Amino acid sequence: MELIRGIHNIRSKHKECVLTIGNFDGVHLGHGAILARVKALAKQYNSPSAIMIFEPQPREFFGPETAPGRISRLRDKVKLLEGHGVDYVLCMPFSLKLQQLDAQAFCQQILLDGLSVKHLVVGDDFRFGCDRQGDFYYLQEFGGRQGFDVENTPSVLNALDERVSSTLVRDALERGDIAAAQLNMGHAVSLSGRVRHGQQLGRKLGFPTANVHLKGTKSALSGVYAVTFLVDGVSHNGVANIGVRPTVQGKTPILEVHLLDFSGDLYDKYVQVTFCHFIRAERKMASLDALEKQIQCDKEEALRFFANQ
Repeated sequence: MELIRGIHNIRSKHKECVLTIGNFDGVHLGHGAILARVKALAKQYNSPSAIMIFEPQPREFFGPETAPGRISRLRDKVKLLEGHGVDYVLCMPFSLKLQQLDAQAFCQQILLDGLSVKHLVVGDDFRFGCDRQGDFYYLQEFGGRQGFDVENTPSVLNALDERVSSTLVRDALERGDIAAAQLNMGHAVSLSGRVRHGQQLGRKLGFPTANVHLKGTKSALSGVYAVTFLVDGVSHNGVANIGVRPTVQGKTPILEVHLLDFSGDLYDKYVQVTFCHFIRAERKMASLDALEKQIQCDKEEALRFFANQ
């Protein structure tokens, strides 16, 4: 699969595609059904299959403080999309220039001139263009005039007859229900990144951690978890905190992992952290001594969890 950053990098081989557009946060089972349809249509048309995503996501652009937390970071999302066998992902920088395109300009400049779309698959609640003036029916009308078809995305229901969506997954994560999130995603809940130097506070408390900076990304995950930690192809057990660390007046979200069965230098290693079991919510402790005692309790619960697996 090819990752293309920006419409200006589209080449002739990418055009005349079967396209879907969305955030694809978490790449859940509903997304999987959409991608299966896109691939089937691409085979029928003998065309490339394509996904358009935006970075940042539109709600993050308009209101970063009020935007929902992400289920997956960009790199994790692209890796998950690659697993579905699409030909390319077009990552569009969501900027003021793009936001100011009206519906007509978006369809003409992006869909027609930029991509020469043959078939478009979107949700019937899809909105686009300046002030969200464009909708599914506008796309159908435009496509009808320009010679490409537009169709609805299929809905996927889970065992509880709930429509699988990123909101459903996000709600499960926010209440610490990892099992429900995994059920609706069809894969594990994980984040990846590079280990960076931190404040060394964990080491001072006797619990050295590998720190993965989230680069300002607001995550749907928060709190303390039993996790597995994949580095250099080997998986290790750990206990992780993801959040702002209120006890030490932290402000920037960070993922900290204390490994239960590993010692060694992890700095600058690229790692994948998989969330297995929710232990507790992040909260401010009265003192560093209280924090140390709580971390020991968290570690013991993580050890019990893995012992029972």
